[in-house]
Amino acid sequence: MTGDKQSLAGKVALVAGGTRGGGRGIAIELGAAGAIVYVTGRSSISGRSDLDRPETIEETAGQVTAAGGTGIPVRADHGRPQQVRALADRIAREQNGQLDILVDSVWGGDPLTDWEHPLWEQDLETGLRLLRQAVETHVITSRFALPLMVARKSGLVVEVTDGNTARYRGSFFYDLAKSAVIRLAVAQAAELKPHGVAAVAITPGFLRSEAVLEHFGVTEANWHEGAVKDPNFAHSESPAYLGRAVAALAADPGIMAKTGRVLATWSLYEEYGFTDVDGRQPDFAAHWANALEQEYGPLGDPL
Repeated sequence: MTGDKQSLAGKVALVAGGTRGGGRGIAIELGAAGAIVYVTGRSSISGRSDLDRPETIEETAGQVTAAGGTGIPVRADHGRPQQVRALADRIAREQNGQLDILVDSVWGGDPLTDWEHPLWEQDLETGLRLLRQAVETHVITSRFALPLMVARKSGLVVEVTDGNTARYRGSFFYDLAKSAVIRLAVAQAAELKPHGVAAVAITPGFLRSEAVLEHFGVTEANWHEGAVKDPNFAHSESPAYLGRAVAALAADPGIMAKTGRVLATWSLYEEYGFTDVDGRQPDFAAHWANALEQEYGPLGDPL
């Protein structure tokens, strides 16, 4: 279930890091709601990023268009200010200065995350590279995209993170990156509020990205079989679920009431009524409370 198919008709979105995973899911669902979506990232038909994965921005843009929107792929490294400035200039030129939705979903930190060692035993340059990839890219993107929104005194910034509480995420640099992204939303909300622009952070639950599906040896078509390896996987959600949450936020005329907050798919589905692609409404926080809290402790209160 999605919302009004035309709820975002005439709106212009930029999904930075829309090549795969949550970014792809968001881009497609914004398209399904009728938006024009610029899909950016480093992985293109003209060459792969250092992640060396097969997904491309062109593939995502094609799915945006197939869903009912207009997908526009633009290859850009969001760690390079000149490329992001050129991207913002292109959007301004092609859309007459209009940008309604900015999604900062750049990540690429999985191969850089060390889950085994404490800070003092980790490779410092790898950890700092993760921060540059996962945090600096968001700062650079907002720096050049926000003037378009401020000029029009409207818009929504969505920072994609992992978790909506202060609970430690299990790896020093990973935790620092995901926590910093939440603070990016809080800080932008404070500065943008006088200009009528909202900023929020959002987290999915157990997300079935392409890499996660591969790890479990399944596809989206038979993902339930992954629960044999890990029963918690039965409570996972597709990238579309996150995308539908973002599309609902973008279409909400009262979005300023949420500015500065860190939100989650597992609470937004109750408010907006969207479902996952299979009609389910996964609630990973509820699953945690029921099955994992005794072993791992509570998730904690939302920030």
